[in-house]
Amino acid sequence: MNFFRTLLSLLIALAAALPAAAAPLTIKFATLAPEGSAWMKVMDKFAAEVKDKTGGRVKFRMYPGGVQGDEKDVVRKIRIGQLHAGGFTGVGIGEIAPAARVLDTPFLFKSAAEIDHVYASLDAEFRKMFDEAGYVLLGWAEVGDVMILSNSPVKKPEDLKAVKMWIWEGDPIAEASFAALGVKPIPLSITDVMTSLQTGMIDGIYGSPLAVLALQWHTRMKYALSLPMANASGAVLLSKKAFNSLSKEDQAALLAAGDSHFKELTRISRSDNAKSIGLLKKAGITFTAPAGKAVVTELEKTGKAARESLTGKLYSAELLARIEKALSDFRKPKKAQ
Repeated sequence: MNFFRTLLSLLIALAAALPAAAAPLTIKFATLAPEGSAWMKVMDKFAAEVKDKTGGRVKFRMYPGGVQGDEKDVVRKIRIGQLHAGGFTGVGIGEIAPAARVLDTPFLFKSAAEIDHVYASLDAEFRKMFDEAGYVLLGWAEVGDVMILSNSPVKKPEDLKAVKMWIWEGDPIAEASFAALGVKPIPLSITDVMTSLQTGMIDGIYGSPLAVLALQWHTRMKYALSLPMANASGAVLLSKKAFNSLSKEDQAALLAAGDSHFKELTRISRSDNAKSIGLLKKAGITFTAPAGKAVVTELEKTGKAARESLTGKLYSAELLARIEKALSDFRKPKKAQ
């Protein structure tokens, strides 16, 4: 009898010493990206790989097309546990880690190579920002270059003053950008834009070519400024609470799949945005160039003023200075080896 008691005690002690198996998790993911979009096609592939690599322990339930509300609604629902993850543009990113919005500031980047350089150089720092806010970055997913579209031609900053320009309500980057240009825009939720275009409340918008097409905003526009105003960031973020509930192996599988698929999504996004410019032209949108190099210089100065106006509010002056220096160094001619 004592033998069986001893054996039972040993088995109980052994079971207590073993790590508890992580429970299966269905990650509830929401995004504004519509079903069938490049975003959702990549998300579906990503989810399928995660399910396969984790033996079905980690699955995704998708809520595309804004069915869970605007990005601020999604962030709120993640905080209270109704959702676990989201695919965000800069507005949603700013709700989570305001300093990361420095990546969306106007006239900061001049090429895709510059964007990739800055993101790679500061990747660890941005991941830390998300971590401190209670999130894990599964991957960047660039939205693309932001174009200004209107119903009257825009070739210089003064032309914008005749435009009833929309801005995404509560977006400090857009507010600072248009303030530096001397424009007083009309703040609206993204879901109210089409109705406001139809009623004439606004006659100017901004967005990536792909987004403008997907949302059908281009059907109410006649002109587009060919010089991008900014590059819009995007990211897939998972609550740290959900991430920490997974085993180390499943966490590694999730991160590895994210790194692969979301880099591919950025490549697809850039290609689709380039094609979308051609589609906008075919749809009758006239692209206007800035009226000379002096205007380009003026626009770049307004961009710098807007960026500096947000220091101490969204991000530190030191972070902005490091990014601008990284870009300045990157733009210097490379010495021959």
